[in-house]
Amino acid sequence: MPPPRPVSAEDLAAAHLSDLRKPLIVFDGICHLCTGFVHFVIRWDREALFQFLPAQSPRGEALYARLGLKSGDWDSNLLVLEGRVYTELDAFIEIARRFGGLWRLMPILYVIPRPLRDWLYLRIARNRYAWFGKREACYLPTPALASRFLD
Repeated sequence: MPPPRPVSAEDLAAAHLSDLRKPLIVFDGICHLCTGFVHFVIRWDREALFQFLPAQSPRGEALYARLGLKSGDWDSNLLVLEGRVYTELDAFIEIARRFGGLWRLMPILYVIPRPLRDWLYLRIARNRYAWFGKREACYLPTPALASRFLD
C-alpha cells in the first residue's frame, strides 16, 4: 500500500480542524456523484465513524490550500485519518475497508498500479459534472444527519 500524505497539527489548525474527533471526508458539495458518495458512506457506515466537510466551505478550502491542492478544483475527495490524508481511489479504498464485512477486502485494489488507479479515478473526476451533473448550491444534510457534517 502506498503511503498517504502526512497532515500536520499545524495544517489542521490552519484549516480550523484541530478539534477533529473522527475521520473526515472532504467532498465536492456541488457534485451529484460526490454527494452520492457521501450518501453511500452514510448507508454503509453503521457506526457513524466518519464526519463530512464540503470542499467549498471555508475550512475545506483552507485544508485544500494548506495541502497545496488547487482551490476550486476538487477533483479528489480527501480522507483525513490518523494524521494522514488519502486522496483519489486510495481515499475510497480506505473508507470502504472500514465498513466491515466484505468491504474489508477493498485493499486488494492496491494491486492495480498507482498510475492506472490515478488515471481511472481522474477520468471520472474530471468528467463528473458532465456525466452526473452539479448542484447550484452546496449540498446541505438533513437535520438528522447535520451532526456528522462540519461547515
